[in-house]
Amino acid sequence: MRIFRLAALLLCAIPGTALSQSAAQPEIPVIHYKSVAEWPKPMLGDKGLPAGLWNYWQVTSVAVKKDGNILVMHRGDDPILEYRPNGDFIGTFGDVKFSHGKVMPMSKAVAEQGRKPDMSGYQAVYGAAGCSQCGAHEIRVDPQGNVWVVDAPGQIITKMNAAGHTVMTLGTRDKRGQSTGLFYLPTDIAFAPNGELVVTDGYGNARIVRFTKDGKYLGAFGTRGDGPGQFQLPHNVAIDAKGLIYVSDRDTQRVEIFDASGKYLRQWEHVGALSSLIMTPDQHIWAGGVLRDLDGKAIEDLPGEGANARAHGGAVAVNGDVYLGLLNGTVEKFVRQ
Repeated sequence: MRIFRLAALLLCAIPGTALSQSAAQPEIPVIHYKSVAEWPKPMLGDKGLPAGLWNYWQVTSVAVKKDGNILVMHRGDDPILEYRPNGDFIGTFGDVKFSHGKVMPMSKAVAEQGRKPDMSGYQAVYGAAGCSQCGAHEIRVDPQGNVWVVDAPGQIITKMNAAGHTVMTLGTRDKRGQSTGLFYLPTDIAFAPNGELVVTDGYGNARIVRFTKDGKYLGAFGTRGDGPGQFQLPHNVAIDAKGLIYVSDRDTQRVEIFDASGKYLRQWEHVGALSSLIMTPDQHIWAGGVLRDLDGKAIEDLPGEGANARAHGGAVAVNGDVYLGLLNGTVEKFVRQ
């Protein structure tokens, strides 16, 4: 099983050098959090007895619903599962099914065969990709309680209401591009105070796209590169109460900050190859497993041996509890003390 999960991890769009090249971080204290040993509660067998850990397939993200329940996104046959905060299983959620395509990094040898400077280092592989819901990439809940899910190789982002019924779609399923109505392997979505939608169009394109709350295209910004306002892999996005946009560029190991219209302001450098950004209600950001203020200063770390640094997505509950999804097929919960 350990070998199987390792193979899965290597095939889910984390570049092989991303973690090894992360800049050394100073020791950060653990102040307010402790890890929950077993969350969610074990499954029960037909005799009503514990039957072991949940058999997730690559947990890509976690979200907290308006009612406080927890949504776990993974790449198995039932891609979104709902739990109570105490770990009790409620059931499956939503009417969305995801693409079988798989986003993968190009190896150096493959890139040398034909990658151009303005071309992404990632590509989607379709067909017998190895998991039934490989497109499941990110799940977010907006301030009104709607649930949004990103299907990266499916080229779409879907909005569901609180009951799990689809009410809107951004992008066009299975059609890629760089226009007002097309994405190329999108990665994340965030919600501005004025209701605007902000999408990282990241694995194939290198841009941030803005929409009205009704899905009308407003504009885009960003080009491929390593300079200010440029991206190699805009993987996650978060927006603060003032409308400033925070984008993690995983491949360049930084977070870039923009105003609401997309004007570059500043950046946090050497923060590691982040795959998760979570804005907290009190205006801090969980960048992976490190809590930072909005200037990028590290405040505290989550306990453990570094697994939280590999978080692919997560969420913060109203009471401050943190939930992280890891591509090794586990969910981690941290309780605020």
